Amino acid sequence: MKQYKLNSSNLSAISERVALPNYNRKNITTGIVHVGVGGFHRAHEAMYIDQLLEDASNANWGICGVALLNFDQKIHNVLKEQGGLYTLVIKELDGTLTKEVIGSITEYLFAPDSPTAVIEKMADKATKIITLTITEGGYNLNEATGEFNYENPTIVHDKNNPAEPKTIFGYLTQALAIRKENNNGPITILSCDNIEGNGHVTKKMLLSYIAFAQPALLPWIELNVSFPNSMVDRITPATIPSDIALLLETSGIEDQWPVVCESFQQWVIEDDFIAGRPNLEAVGVQFVKDVAPFEKMKLGLLNAGHSVIGILGSLMGYNTIDEAIHNPEIAKFLAIYLDNEVTPTLNDLEGVDLTQYKKTLVARFSNVYIKDQIERICSETSAKMPKFIMPTVQGQLAANRSVSHAAFVIAAWAIYSLGVNEKKESINIKDALQEVLFAKATLAQTNPVAFIQIEAVFGTLSTSASFVAVYTKSYNDIMAYGVEKCIIELNSNS
Repeated sequence: MKQYKLNSSNLSAISERVALPNYNRKNITTGIVHVGVGGFHRAHEAMYIDQLLEDASNANWGICGVALLNFDQKIHNVLKEQGGLYTLVIKELDGTLTKEVIGSITEYLFAPDSPTAVIEKMADKATKIITLTITEGGYNLNEATGEFNYENPTIVHDKNNPAEPKTIFGYLTQALAIRKENNNGPITILSCDNIEGNGHVTKKMLLSYIAFAQPALLPWIELNVSFPNSMVDRITPATIPSDIALLLETSGIEDQWPVVCESFQQWVIEDDFIAGRPNLEAVGVQFVKDVAPFEKMKLGLLNAGHSVIGILGSLMGYNTIDEAIHNPEIAKFLAIYLDNEVTPTLNDLEGVDLTQYKKTLVARFSNVYIKDQIERICSETSAKMPKFIMPTVQGQLAANRSVSHAAFVIAAWAIYSLGVNEKKESINIKDALQEVLFAKATLAQTNPVAFIQIEAVFGTLSTSASFVAVYTKSYNDIMAYGVEKCIIELNSNS
């Protein structure tokens, strides 16, 4: 099979091997600027927009991707070389591969090299929506107080160097100031990150920065910028070399950075777009008045479920989510946690079959073809824990209900944070609070409560006597008997 590099010139040559954009990309103009073009964005929003662009009436909703950080240099270079094109590889439960080339990203900017270009694109009158996947840690939120972290050195830099910002807040502020000055009209800022109330959080954090840096801009923003909440869902593991090799072997397509994902996809958005929006209903996006119940369900069941499997599985020496969930005791532990601790905290889910949703989750986690790396799932757990698991803990404690499984997971995370699994292998921990976690985990070996005194993650949880009791027992049991024996015992008593 002849091999072709993925680019605009070679599309006709590979047209019989893979699905291609059925529209003229030269006719597409940018209506959306997206910050954070990682795997998830390319498997989700960019895929939805690609489908929408098949209808010529939507040609003004192309995407300009923005790489915000120096870390994003590689993806910028790849997309630039491939003309914004990439292959989306959907791994079905039966192992079937569905492959399609996505063409909705028609422009791409590297912010560290071109801050002015990024600001001007965000401020352009044709841009109606700015979307974000900047990860949970990108919102500069003090988890303990819920307030903006003004002491972050990059925030101070942006205030003092407005023309050369480093954070999303600096970029947005300058772009909005230009929109106001040039009368370029209103705009919607849409977060696609796994944060409960992501629109509310985005608005609060941005307005906090602007009050600090350019307060005169605040009245205009209140009248001209909307911040809808959204819930996004599609398991998208990091692309690994074997994914690139498999695409080349099966299709003859040389794509430097394809995206692999599961077949399931979901996007629920509050319909609050002040400058208009694309007709995303036509491609399966659900618009609702209140996304909060759906969001809470997804964060508490899917995202927390991932963390539960990842933390326990990592300690036991597993490398991927599917390997860990195929341990029947981990699967049983997860089911009990979801049924007995998460589900009682959920409500207002009209039209949602929770029992079926949880069954679907287990099937998705079990997909042996996805190979989602536990290291990826456990990265930045300090930012995920307050959003995925702590709401369940708080809800259960407030109602005087069981927190046995949640406390066990947190105890396991304290031991995980020492950086060695039960096979005496090193754990590669990627977390902004890695040093703090290790220091507290070390203290926890003689005083388990020390770990849950990390206020930025747990707030005042260490003052709850009922939680401390069950958490301390879990910690001591895991240290004495190992994770699996403790899980078996906990499962048998639930």
